[in-house]
Amino acid sequence: MRPTALFHLYRALAALALPFAARQVVNKLRRAGVSIDRAHERLGHATARRSYGPLVWCHGASVGEAKSVLPVMARMARDYPDIQLLLTSGTATSAEAVGPRLPTGAVHQFGPLDGRGPLDRFLKHWRPDACVLVESELWPNLLDQCARREIPVALLNARLSDKSAQGWKRFPGTAAYVLRGIRMAHCQDQRSRDHLRDMGVGAATRGVNLKSIIGPVSVPRTELEAARSGLSNRPIWVAASTHPGEEEVVLAAHKAVLAQHPGLCLVLVPRHPDRAPGILSLIKAAGLSVSRRSTGNSLADGSQVYLADTMGETDLWYALSPVVFLGGSLSDVGGHTPFEPAAAHCAILHGPHYANFAESYAAFQAADASVQIEDAAAMSQTLDMLLTHPSRAAQLAANARPLVDKGDAALDRLVADIADLAQEHAENRHG
Repeated sequence: MRPTALFHLYRALAALALPFAARQVVNKLRRAGVSIDRAHERLGHATARRSYGPLVWCHGASVGEAKSVLPVMARMARDYPDIQLLLTSGTATSAEAVGPRLPTGAVHQFGPLDGRGPLDRFLKHWRPDACVLVESELWPNLLDQCARREIPVALLNARLSDKSAQGWKRFPGTAAYVLRGIRMAHCQDQRSRDHLRDMGVGAATRGVNLKSIIGPVSVPRTELEAARSGLSNRPIWVAASTHPGEEEVVLAAHKAVLAQHPGLCLVLVPRHPDRAPGILSLIKAAGLSVSRRSTGNSLADGSQVYLADTMGETDLWYALSPVVFLGGSLSDVGGHTPFEPAAAHCAILHGPHYANFAESYAAFQAADASVQIEDAAAMSQTLDMLLTHPSRAAQLAANARPLVDKGDAALDRLVADIADLAQEHAENRHG
């Protein structure tokens, strides 16, 4: 199959943009405290060795995507110990979140930019035997280079919006060329499966949402006991993964509920901890007392708001709280996964905007396993009701538990299929 004129145009524009994009992403990583050598991984310069044997390369753009593939990597490490595992992502926060959770022997690198130079350096060093892309990482140069090297590509938890699909379908020849190397496409919903089939990916099938496959929640007992001791039996609720415009709603609701529950503590967990200074100003402007996790303050300080501006501790906050509001749902972000708080036995509140998890949230609402709120007034009323009647919060949490699909059988099938692709390619490569 020959590249189309549109693909040639994309490749030329990508080459022109590469120096500017490289400077931007490297500087962003450097500002986040990443070393210069590691930041240059985005240009394809590896900082780790490739071991002998088959290698599976998994790529997730940011925190959610990278975390969702961890159960797949853990199962593969257990069942196929001869396969080396490489996980790439694009942000400092994702590296910080997944680093401690990688299976033994697995490696994290920052993913190469979608330019021929970075991709060529990356692929020559790592020589992957399978490329696993999570959700919507359909980068044309990456897919083309994998196809040219006959590296099989698998899409996991594929998610394609109507708008993105319409863009691809306008140019069917280019779509067919770019997507020609996809050998497996596991879709998180029927819509994405149908879109990919229409785009010529005959391997597209609908499967279990990876983000519903939750392993045991692991919170060190000493940390959990210390946090509970610091609360001194104060009631608590959590607002997790909040985005701009949502903190104001959460703070207004919290302030209203304090009239009925004066000891109530809000643990506010922004999606991006680097927004903490601005959020701190919002809390103070609301007239609420605040302590900050990143500066060493603890729940024992007794503040009305505890700003949890650190990474990798969400499981701790979920384990502490009977009620969680999930952010990204009062803004146009598209929502965040409800399965993690459900696995921690939390009652879940969310807003009306959850396009990224439409089928999941529909299942939660049908099972009376979550409550949708529209504004601060509805949030404060619902929160007051759940705190006053803890049995109702417990019922919501109990209704959610069956929806947390362990997915062992589905996970076994996915891992076996990926391993088959990698082993077949490795055998052909060594010929």
